[in-house]
Amino acid sequence: MVLLTFRLKVKNAETGATVEMELDGDNSVDEMIESAATFWNKDMGAYVLRKGKKVLRGGSTLKDAGVMAEDVLELIPDPEGG
Repeated sequence: MVLLTFRLKVKNAETGATVEMELDGDNSVDEMIESAATFWNKDMGAYVLRKGKKVLRGGSTLKDAGVMAEDVLELIPDPEGG
């Protein structure tokens, strides 16, 4: 099986700062949240990723969540109070 790697950006909704990541479709949304939260020294349990108006589920893979190359996802405080 060949894993396709793609680049995307995560935007910190609180500051507007962005970080570029290189991932593959089998990475989980949780892994991406952990990487972004660590980069900005945030508690990963208190944040979620949003693509447009859709909050991405942590246990799903990026492929299953519909994340594509060049997408810009937002790291936002968990609306359910993580």
